[in-house]
Amino acid sequence: MNGLVIVDKPAGWTSHDVVGRLRRLAGTRRVGHAGTLDPMATGVLVIGVEKATRLLGHLALTEKTYEAVIRLGQSTNTDDAEGEPTAAVSAAEVTEDAVRNAVVDLTGPIEQIPPQVSAIKVNGERAYKRARAGEEVELKARPVTVYEFGLGEFRREGDLLDVAATITCSSGTYIRALARDLGTALGVGGHLTALRRTRVGPYDLSMAHTVEQLGEELTVLPMEEAVAAAFPRMNVSENDARKVAHGGVLAAMGLGQGPIGVFAPDGTLLALVEEHGPVAKPLAVFVS
Repeated sequence: MNGLVIVDKPAGWTSHDVVGRLRRLAGTRRVGHAGTLDPMATGVLVIGVEKATRLLGHLALTEKTYEAVIRLGQSTNTDDAEGEPTAAVSAAEVTEDAVRNAVVDLTGPIEQIPPQVSAIKVNGERAYKRARAGEEVELKARPVTVYEFGLGEFRREGDLLDVAATITCSSGTYIRALARDLGTALGVGGHLTALRRTRVGPYDLSMAHTVEQLGEELTVLPMEEAVAAAFPRMNVSENDARKVAHGGVLAAMGLGQGPIGVFAPDGTLLALVEEHGPVAKPLAVFVS
């Protein structure tokens, strides 16, 4: 049971709902997820089972790809379709060229203010709890990177303009905030009406299973395959395998800072390490 389960999360489920179902299917409490998806969103949710839960904090740092629909001409208090409308300004005069030009400023390294209704902690309390209690939460801008902000179909409906987008971004990027900021830049407001995550690092929809499919057959990606797909690989001798299994450092191989997967001669995953100058120090050891 040590491994990852790549789930195609259904709409209406929280990430915690999926974890709860996987706990029952796997028969263990030791289940967690990498990178929350809002209930409205669907798509790739990476679940770790047993020892693989120790991989999740590292996997959460990878880039992600989304298919989104952004509605211009209306703002909501959550920056998505689950919230209450707060303002409406006609987007009938907004041209496709204007949208394409505005997207340029939201691509690359940017400073992004998270949505009011987010899980960011403010003075020890989640922002969404304070926002839902009617409090105006002041959140600080955070650096994120939008690697791609591609535009697809434009669809007009009265004063509204729906724009399909494909977005690849760093972990911690809020697609809802991109929708909000695009609408703000165009002077008409905006929010997210649909979101589907198609990729988390190397794990994409082609590897994902629905909750129904997992109920019939629990498909677990072994840790060795999961790590080999996500991180550089370091193959070591039996002597070094014994060393790292006991938390010892290894000689660096110039594979980058890390994480790096360390594998025994028989292909067993031993650890994740980080390179610091001439040595590779363990981040997590999976054997003893």
